[in-house]
Amino acid sequence: MEDVVTTLRRFNRSYTQRIGVLDDSFLGSGRPLGPSRLLFEIGPDGAGVLDLRARLGLDSGYLSRLLRQLEAEGVVTVTSDPDDARRRVGTLTDHGLGEWSALDRKSDELAERLVAPLSERQRQQLGEALATADRLLRAATMSFDAVDPESADAIWALEQYFAELDRRFPTGFDPGNALRGDAPSYRSPNGVFVVVHSDGEPAACGGVQRIDETTCEIKRMWVRAEWRGVGLGRRLLDHLEQRCRELGGARVVLDTNSVLTEAISMYERAGFRSTECYNDNPYALRWFEKQLS
Repeated sequence: MEDVVTTLRRFNRSYTQRIGVLDDSFLGSGRPLGPSRLLFEIGPDGAGVLDLRARLGLDSGYLSRLLRQLEAEGVVTVTSDPDDARRRVGTLTDHGLGEWSALDRKSDELAERLVAPLSERQRQQLGEALATADRLLRAATMSFDAVDPESADAIWALEQYFAELDRRFPTGFDPGNALRGDAPSYRSPNGVFVVVHSDGEPAACGGVQRIDETTCEIKRMWVRAEWRGVGLGRRLLDHLEQRCRELGGARVVLDTNSVLTEAISMYERAGFRSTECYNDNPYALRWFEKQLS
């Protein structure tokens, strides 16, 4: 049986050839895939330049060149956001909207031609296989980013985390002022807050804070519901353990509630062992520790 790397490389060659990635004029648009994809991502609603960069994984220099090309073609305008002059926004012109619609239509037509020879059952099999491949590849290429704990992505992720705890705890959950009050403990040199991004969108989060010279605590670990089941929680836990080591920790601790059974199972599989209560968290019913190698 072929290994996954060989299979993936063969699929890449086959797929890119069939969808016209190698063509100078992608889908007859008169422009190659790069600027065509950027035009499509800006879309009828427009998009922030920083959002485009994160979503497409492009460096700022290359993205700027593509935007200048699309502006020269008269399909995109780049202006300052009226609500934040520091933020630039790409918007489609009337001509650009027509180009976007044509690109959207031709993309559908190409996809339909590719699957036309397949039976309905084969189409279903292909759809399921591609959905699984897309999910796993996106999971494999997520970025683990240290961010300010009061950044927009960190606040959004923590709000989702607190809302889930409120739904799951029998008595609900009141975060008090934790959303911003705990932020200083997640900043250098004694802590870090990590947001995991998929295509520029938050998929998970977690924080580390040093509580004494040799001990760090992992806090606020959360994985977005649609990204559970792909091993992201364990990868995030391993990443936060490494952050503890970087802060000088030889021991890591964490607390949790008994209703979070899936989290408890993950901690135990990762080598955490039950320990005595070490804090006054009113929602904690289980405490764990692990010696770091």
